[in-house]
Amino acid sequence: RREINNQRVRITKSLESLMRNNSGAIQDEIVTMRNERFVVPVKADFRGKVSGVAHGFSSSGATVFVEPLEAIEANNELQNLKGKEEREVARILFALTEELRQNLPAIEDAVKAVAELDFIKAKAEFGRKFRAIVPEITDDETLDLVDARHPLLEENLREQSQKNLKPQIGTDKHGLKDKLQGEENPKSNEIVPVSFQLTKEKGVMIISGANAGGKTVVMKTAGLLSLMAISGLPVPASEARIPFYSSVLADIGDHQSLSANLSTFSSHISNIAGMMRECQKPALVLLDEVGTGTDPEEGSALGVAIVDYFRRNCGAQVVASTHYRGLKIYAANDENVINASVEFDEKTLQPTYRLLVGLAGASSGIEIARRFGIRDDVIETARQNLDVSAQEAENYLHKLQSETKLAEDLRTALEEERETVAQKYARLEIDAKKRDKERQKQFENELVEAVNSFERQSKAFVQTIEDKALKVKLEKERQTRKAELNRAVLSKIQSPKSKIENASIAGSATVAEGFQDSKNQTISVGSRVLTNFGNVGIVEKIDKDIAEVLVGSMRLREKMGNLQVVSVQESVVAENRLERLEKLQKQAKNSNLRLDTEDANAELNLIGRTTADAEYEVDRFLDEAYLAALPSVRIIHGFGTGALKNFIHHFLKGHPHIERFAFAPPDQGGQGATIAELKQ
Repeated sequence: RREINNQRVRITKSLESLMRNNSGAIQDEIVTMRNERFVVPVKADFRGKVSGVAHGFSSSGATVFVEPLEAIEANNELQNLKGKEEREVARILFALTEELRQNLPAIEDAVKAVAELDFIKAKAEFGRKFRAIVPEITDDETLDLVDARHPLLEENLREQSQKNLKPQIGTDKHGLKDKLQGEENPKSNEIVPVSFQLTKEKGVMIISGANAGGKTVVMKTAGLLSLMAISGLPVPASEARIPFYSSVLADIGDHQSLSANLSTFSSHISNIAGMMRECQKPALVLLDEVGTGTDPEEGSALGVAIVDYFRRNCGAQVVASTHYRGLKIYAANDENVINASVEFDEKTLQPTYRLLVGLAGASSGIEIARRFGIRDDVIETARQNLDVSAQEAENYLHKLQSETKLAEDLRTALEEERETVAQKYARLEIDAKKRDKERQKQFENELVEAVNSFERQSKAFVQTIEDKALKVKLEKERQTRKAELNRAVLSKIQSPKSKIENASIAGSATVAEGFQDSKNQTISVGSRVLTNFGNVGIVEKIDKDIAEVLVGSMRLREKMGNLQVVSVQESVVAENRLERLEKLQKQAKNSNLRLDTEDANAELNLIGRTTADAEYEVDRFLDEAYLAALPSVRIIHGFGTGALKNFIHHFLKGHPHIERFAFAPPDQGGQGATIAELKQ
């Protein structure tokens, strides 16, 4: 190859020198090539000035390309070198091939693997580009497409959008009309998806409606996506259930041919006849403008017969488009045939490309003609010539489509409202759970604070006792009560349904059994004793090991082991201790935590309150009632507009303290009040 390059350089330099010496006869001082040989461009009038072989003329005839005699031998040598190069390349390739032949099976396996990987990669890229899904292949002959899109049309619209060009009416490079169903929104370049379902029982869909409205693309979308699915490809749709068809047959487009002597009608009929021979169940049959190209009455009758044949004799699922009333009536009269149409906006005189399942459509041919530029006087004449009954039928279909669109818009609005309400309810539910968490946290914090308060104040009280024996005894009692209170609080936190012991923080607990009289004094009727509650009283009666002690105006029954004889001086100290305990109890009651039922209110009057005010009051009221272990409460909300009542019931329904609730009995307010049972 180096020799070839060197030879080319030598020839070029030689010819450049020749052109300089004969500049008057040369057209351009550029060495060029003709027939793989280097030549010089010579003016036709000076052909004889340069001796050599002519290899051709320019298109104008003003230039003749001459291979000078001086360059012939050099060009021959160049061709010889090229021949050697080709033979050497062939020899090397042959040697490499022979060497690789020993590993032919492995190479073939590698090629298959690479092809498979390339196919998988291509499917993945296609799926990502067109937001495609893996369809479900059904065995119940159900074709169900949701938001299906034709990939070629979507790509075409996407390219137009990127170029910022408006779609043109006509046919694109894929043979698809831009302004078709499925397809393009006039206000944007976004594709309008199509959704429909065919089943074993309802396996035929007749699509009618405006020209250029999208009927053909519905069929092309169904056919292409079905073939893609059974080929193992993802399909561009939101959901897709597709049978494993044995055959997908289509008669779409105009196949007329002058050479084959086929008209529009005969080409369609010839194609359909072949489809009848090839049809194998399960099959999908697509018929575009079935029966077209002949007398409308005969074409309509023939169209019905063809569709019915594929449906009954072949057991195929059929999608057919038409403008014939006979086919629309056929679909309307048979419950197993679905009427469908492509929507046409009467206000804008533009198709919307939406598929309306369950409704036949008007062709709107006159309006489409106006849209495509037919003169107004021609349009008016066409309207006057239109048969009265046909006009009435068209008007009825237009009215029906308008009412259907209105109902669809209303359904969409209701669906959006439902979604909004659902989102609002979800937010309320989240807020309610958040409030429950906050209430539980606050409740736990108050319990912990109550325990800490008891710890601080009881410890301070014990430190004030001067009698060492009494101090030791009270410290032991304090530790016992502290442990019991901790257990009660832990139980309450872990199980909100459990009850807090009905006793005050400061004063209620049971001291350890076996508390003995430190002075070994005998307890008898009339003895002044100190109880395990810190009260000083007089023993009035003794029954075995149980003593009845008069403390103020109360009589207590206490085990003998829990009593201690005290002197008058010791009783003063004990009474001071009792005063401190009462003070401690009052301080505990001043906190938000209430453990006694005497002060808890079982009724809340909300008449005159707003829902915003009522929420806070009811929440606090239920917390207090729950901590007080009340079995039930009554909430008075009155009658009024019912807003407060409804709010209370909604609030109680999700409250963690409430077991159940209902309106109060007639003698307790009836529907003007609500009785709520608290969890125990």
